[in-house]
Amino acid sequence: MTSSPNRLLAAVFGTVYLLVGLAGFVVTSGVGFAATEGRNLLLFEVNPLHNIVHLGIGAALLLASRSVRAARGTNVAIGAVYLLVGVVGLFLVDTGANIIALNGADNVLHLASALLLLGVGLAADREDAGRAVTACRRPSRPAASAPRWRCAAPGWSGGGSGGAR
Repeated sequence: MTSSPNRLLAAVFGTVYLLVGLAGFVVTSGVGFAATEGRNLLLFEVNPLHNIVHLGIGAALLLASRSVRAARGTNVAIGAVYLLVGVVGLFLVDTGANIIALNGADNVLHLASALLLLGVGLAADREDAGRAVTACRRPSRPAASAPRWRCAAPGWSGGGSGGAR
């Protein structure tokens, strides 16, 4: 896992978001499910709906940390959502549409999380994403109609048709 920045980031963020979601329920006792005013968890305002969102995001990231491809895709997807929430959240504070009780600190954290998730998701582990073809070989006695090179994905046993290179 430590050899993949995407897997490591997904595991760390997933764990943190799960813990924040659970801790949020400790401070939001008596707060309406989608109340526009929540209670503070450190600097961040939360309500029960916000806590459930944190639990879902944490679970998705933690599950995705099991493979590079899943972690990379999930980091980019959640990073994009956080970018949107960070920007839209700037306009939701102090309105009736603020159903997850966002405040200024939440917006800053969502934008910072978005930059980190998108940055790592789009820049790291790029070589793994392009490894669809990993093994190529030249036939020992090429026939007139045979391709000059045979290439296949990992686990290739030598069967199937190859493409000319």
